Amino acid sequence: MMNCLKIKKWACVKFLALGVFAMLVSCGVNSNLMLKTAYGETASLDSLPIRPNEEYRIGVDDKVTFTLAVNGGVKLFDATKISDGGSIAAAGGTEFVVRRDSTIEVPVIGSFVIGGLTSREAEIALEKSFSKDFKDPFVQLKITNQRVIVFPGEAGKATIVPLQNTNTTLMEVLATAGGISERGKANTVKLIRKAGETRKMYIIDLSTIEGLKYTDLIVQANDYIYIEPKAKLASETLKEITPILSLFSTILVTISLISVIK
Repeated sequence: MMNCLKIKKWACVKFLALGVFAMLVSCGVNSNLMLKTAYGETASLDSLPIRPNEEYRIGVDDKVTFTLAVNGGVKLFDATKISDGGSIAAAGGTEFVVRRDSTIEVPVIGSFVIGGLTSREAEIALEKSFSKDFKDPFVQLKITNQRVIVFPGEAGKATIVPLQNTNTTLMEVLATAGGISERGKANTVKLIRKAGETRKMYIIDLSTIEGLKYTDLIVQANDYIYIEPKAKLASETLKEITPILSLFSTILVTISLISVIK
């Protein structure tokens, strides 16, 4: 009888070992980590410009505001907030949504192609269009929905940071997002930037003084800044194997009770 019980216990131990192995292989451990890269994989920082090589060009679904002045600076209007479905009065200025055909609907002018233009190019084009009806028009335009998304290195946390100007630095964005979290790895700051129809990733090390030059890097609209979190191997593994340990304990208790009864 004792030999039989020992065999059963060894069978339980094997069952536990196989269960733990299966749980680890099935990969619930640190499965919340995003944008994983192979060890040592990186994109050359030599091609990462500290300042943009060219100005941002307005695209579909962008939002812009502008003010129009005439006669040497006399303010005429801030216009209205206009969307695809109509117009709503807006406090503090104009907001236009760029439609799928790259146009916005502007008071007085009507349909106006703005997609593909820089802010300055759009201002010049608007001034030219308004000059048909007003004397010496002067336009100031701003893109209002430019932002970057920051993942500070903590699961379940992310911040959308609006870009208030075109000279916002990486350090300013990180500060606005609350900095690098306690779990975040300062030596693995991933900057993911749109390049044509794809995105390119750069891994920046801010853990040493050598990384200081990248703190003044000018971020661009629609950049993703992902700070890789430290893996929680111990706690995550324990969470995964706890159900198996509980089952194993239950089996051992049951075997012991059977042996006592017999």
